[in-house]
Amino acid sequence: MSLEGKRIVVIGGSSGIGFAVAETAIGDGASVVVASSQQANVDSAVGKLGQAASGHAVNVRDEANVAAFFEAVGGFDHLVFTAGDWGNLRTPKSLAETDLEAAKGLQDVRYWGAVRAVKHALAHIAPDGSVVLTNGTIAHRPRKGTPLSTAMAGSIEHLVRGLAVDLAPLRINCVCPAGIRTGVWDSMPAETREASFKRMTERQPIPRIGEPSEVAEAYLYLMRATYTTGQVLLVDGGGPMM
Repeated sequence: MSLEGKRIVVIGGSSGIGFAVAETAIGDGASVVVASSQQANVDSAVGKLGQAASGHAVNVRDEANVAAFFEAVGGFDHLVFTAGDWGNLRTPKSLAETDLEAAKGLQDVRYWGAVRAVKHALAHIAPDGSVVLTNGTIAHRPRKGTPLSTAMAGSIEHLVRGLAVDLAPLRINCVCPAGIRTGVWDSMPAETREASFKRMTERQPIPRIGEPSEVAEAYLYLMRATYTTGQVLLVDGGGPMM
């Protein structure tokens, strides 16, 4: 099934996985609305994506701003949400050392931002459309020092299942990527980065880091898969089987 003629909103689409989703969807015949928190980043992404793309800045922490964003977008077929901010929860830390107030704020984008987006998309999304949210494989493979990020990731999966029932027949699904080569790694020196990639993936059945274009295919599948809802699709190189 093609996405030819469909209109897709990608919140978090100015870089990384979201940009790859936008680019791949355009290649399949869709038009795309790219959204991110910074207008300059949106403009840059739209310039790279070409005439099939447009864009708006949106602050997913602000419900009124999210509502205004969807009013400006108008009707569309599919919503993809890849925005996220893990902040210092990426660094393993014991619960005793964790700043709980700071940690609460970090869920405001990935979880509550997604909730706000879905809530205000409902008046504009096609009845036969879909929503695809984004999770993280830490929900399935907790590591010592990561209880809060594990819980944050797991909350997305339960949200997806609840929304799939509550909003039926609108389809709600989730992609759960493992380590992917995106810009979040750019602050790390190249040699250190590649060593980290090797350490993370050397025991996987597919022993390498994933690319954004590979993850994007999962999002497109879930947009096309008209008999699939409430599901979490792992794109992880077989990591959970390590």
